[in-house]
Amino acid sequence: MTHELALDSAELTTSLPQEAPGAPVPSRPELRIAGVNLEVAERAAADFLAALGIDVNREGRRETPARMARAYAELFDSRPLQLTTFPNEEGYDELVLARAIPFRTVCEHHLLPFSGVAHVGYVPGERILGLSKLARLVEHFAARPQTQERLTKQVADCLAARLRPRGAGVLLEAEHTCMTLRGVRALGASTVTSALAGTLRTDARSRAEFFALAGVPG
Repeated sequence: MTHELALDSAELTTSLPQEAPGAPVPSRPELRIAGVNLEVAERAAADFLAALGIDVNREGRRETPARMARAYAELFDSRPLQLTTFPNEEGYDELVLARAIPFRTVCEHHLLPFSGVAHVGYVPGERILGLSKLARLVEHFAARPQTQERLTKQVADCLAARLRPRGAGVLLEAEHTCMTLRGVRALGASTVTSALAGTLRTDARSRAEFFALAGVPG
């Protein structure tokens, strides 16, 4: 079961299966999404392309349905996540901010990619978080069909629930290909979303500091 806002302890400690010594290295990343059937997905991709009048029997396109199936499975493949925290022994009580974390995900409305950067920060309470885990949080929730609004809030809510900081903030800047490659074709347009909790939401100076350090006017 996928938890949208907070990960339970079982999900946080899931590990990859161990390979036997000397086992061959796979040519592509192993796909670990429960319920994925690449053969069925490949057939569906072939039917989809044929319905659009695209000849998949031409040389150069014969493997396209399989590539499509693997590509989307990889986009939705979330690596195991474990939040590593440490005691805040020094009593650090200022903002911690990881800026410009790159991410990519897929718009759930058109199944077209959108990508950009995430700025994720928090004001520590009793514990601090391993910095790489801020990026892993973004990666984890991005590995599914998404909206930018939901992705922003999921990262902020999970950070607040699991770490219990005095404040938490997430700001996403992204370009949506469903907006730039089709429809209005607004090339160069970007979308900014934010989610704040605790002191970053209630204290004006803390909120302004977060947006200023993220490089976005508050």
